[in-house]
Amino acid sequence: MEKEQILQQFSQGFDCSQVVLTHLCDKHSLADEQTAKKVSACFGGGMWGGHVCGAVAGAYMALGMKYGHSTPGATQEKQQTIGKIAEFNTRFQEKQGSIVCEKLLGYKFPEDMEQILASGKLTTLCPQIVADAIEVAGECLKE
Repeated sequence: MEKEQILQQFSQGFDCSQVVLTHLCDKHSLADEQTAKKVSACFGGGMWGGHVCGAVAGAYMALGMKYGHSTPGATQEKQQTIGKIAEFNTRFQEKQGSIVCEKLLGYKFPEDMEQILASGKLTTLCPQIVADAIEVAGECLKE
């Protein structure tokens, strides 16, 4: 997904988690757009507290939709999912250095929102983070 497309989604009010999950669901036939947007709506800004980056959370949701277990005692599927998350984390951190929103932005979220906006990181850094999450998760989903 191109940065311009990501910025367009941001300008429509969608968050990083929604952009990532919706794109991955569409590309890998995991869920419809409305479901993807709704289920990922609460994860932007590191769950609105600077925790795990929303783009990463969106990628985790896509990986869970493909590899997650849904029956009791499904230890093999659970181990596969854990392996996919570990693989995603390693690859994503090679690109971005962290999976934590506050560490990626370099500011406390949401306390420093005024400074975050003034820094321009939401329109420069965040689109790259989203693009990297989509790329890395896409690779993990193909394997």
